[in-house]
Amino acid sequence: QVFTFNGVKIKVEPSDKVKNGAPMSIICHADISKNTDFQLKHNFTFFKDGKLVFMTISDKEDARYEIPVAKSADTGDYECRVKASNKFAISKPIYVWVAEMTKPTLTADKKEVSEGEIVKLRCELPEEVPPLEFFFRKIKTNSEPIEKRVSEQNQNFSEMEYYVEAGDNILQFDCFGKRQVKSGWESSQHSNKTLVTVKEPFRKPTLITTPSNNFTEGDIIEFECSTVAAEMHGIEIIFQKNRTILNSVRDKKFLKYSTLATQEDSGEYLCKVEQGAVSKTTKLNVFVSELFPKPTLSASMTQLDENKDLILNCSINGSRRANFSILRKSSSGDILLKKSRILAIKVNVNDTGSYTCKAEVKGIVKESKPVRISVYAPVSKPTLSVVSGSPEVVLGKPLQLICHSVMGTPPITFTFYKGDEIKKNVTNDTYATFLDEDIGLNDNGGYKCDARNNHSSGVKTSNILNVTVIVPIRGASLGSVPYGEVEVGSDTAFLCSVKEGSWPIDFKFFKKTDHEVLLHEVREYSDRTIWQKKTMKRKDTGTYYCMASNRASVDVRSRPITISVILAAWQKGVIAAFVLTAMAGAGAVALWWFLRKKKKGNVPPLFVLG
Repeated sequence: QVFTFNGVKIKVEPSDKVKNGAPMSIICHADISKNTDFQLKHNFTFFKDGKLVFMTISDKEDARYEIPVAKSADTGDYECRVKASNKFAISKPIYVWVAEMTKPTLTADKKEVSEGEIVKLRCELPEEVPPLEFFFRKIKTNSEPIEKRVSEQNQNFSEMEYYVEAGDNILQFDCFGKRQVKSGWESSQHSNKTLVTVKEPFRKPTLITTPSNNFTEGDIIEFECSTVAAEMHGIEIIFQKNRTILNSVRDKKFLKYSTLATQEDSGEYLCKVEQGAVSKTTKLNVFVSELFPKPTLSASMTQLDENKDLILNCSINGSRRANFSILRKSSSGDILLKKSRILAIKVNVNDTGSYTCKAEVKGIVKESKPVRISVYAPVSKPTLSVVSGSPEVVLGKPLQLICHSVMGTPPITFTFYKGDEIKKNVTNDTYATFLDEDIGLNDNGGYKCDARNNHSSGVKTSNILNVTVIVPIRGASLGSVPYGEVEVGSDTAFLCSVKEGSWPIDFKFFKKTDHEVLLHEVREYSDRTIWQKKTMKRKDTGTYYCMASNRASVDVRSRPITISVILAAWQKGVIAAFVLTAMAGAGAVALWWFLRKKKKGNVPPLFVLG
């Protein structure tokens, strides 16, 4: 008995998309070839999403998995495995979609609530399998539903809490669910609508003004805010304009507030009643018309010299009678100068500042815009100097100047000149600086500065500042006479010179040893100097160099030279005569010794006199 599986196929009746509640069948067919006609037992196993859902044994090559009432939970991938004897085969999976989710049920923990309380809702899809998406809706008359979404991964129900706001008189709630299928998201029908009745703990407040909503500056405005509450305990009434709280009361049903009307009192007022988490508001617009315009302060001059006359005049457009006062602004508070519309004074520098005037009619006080008065003292003659102190500068280095006026009301404008050329304008309080970075060899003077302010006396000019340009040392060299070799006891002249450099110049002569030895130093108003060293000795042999510097504070070192101190000619002759005399004496002694030995017959056999 030989057989083989040609394949296993699976199909769905009536189709792979079934309406929720309808019957459906999953049919598995095994295609088997046999060498003879013999009976074969077939083990059919049905899987949904990888999980076993049905098993059967049959002699036939077909098996059916019947689902009388299909539910959305039956949606998924189905496959069939057939085993015969010791052989088995598996079908390809087929996706079955049970369309239309079941209708959810919605319940509320309360049927009647008060404003500020919480309603807890529960939405269930008992015939559905998670994961599911739940959507809760709060429905108010004449407004869009407020929807909240919750994902549930492990259960087929969800709970949600809604805060009951002020004004929520009658509320309706419903819910619906969604699940994800291969084609996207599938939604259920909306649940039953659950009705919740809302009670008011207190009514929306009433806000009124007397005698009307329109006022004129100087009138008395009276506000009254009231409410009706079932329980006054915990009630708070707050009265405010914009974000500013003007008055408040607790555990009372009304609030009163009054004020003298000004134009600034025009605008929107708000009465707010709060109890716990519930808050209700009422708004009211109030208009206050102008009694008289703001005064205007005028000045005879706004910039003037000290000891000049200043007249300030305060006026109202339309020449209305009022009580006037003129004040000077100060950081510590306004200073009253005179209760009048006109002020005449002879000014000094301390009178510089801002001035205003006030006008009062029927208890309403209005203030003018400030007027700035500037009083100027003349500038003193400026002084021009070098910041470093010394009126000199090294060639190639920047030169910083400072121009300073001891007297004068700021701001002061300083102008720097190099020769007749304007280099810089600076406005400051008492001084200004100028950096000249273009110093040339011929820039030995010609700097000056001007100072001026708004005083009518005009410009003051400093004295001319002459600046010396210091040329740094360049190209130091050292020579000697005689050069190279010097006889013992003779004199040597060392010459140190520079190619360039401003006078005076400091020259220093050194001899190199294990450490630097200073031999001689001198200051010269010249580009060279000679130092004569007397009576040279053998120990003076060595290497010499010189160093030059000036007020540029840069030491320039020469190349070294080597001096060898040798013996004089007469010293060499004395040494030679001494050597010859010594040699002659030694020969006489040797001859005497030889003759004596010969007389005694003791001449060494190998000794030969040559």
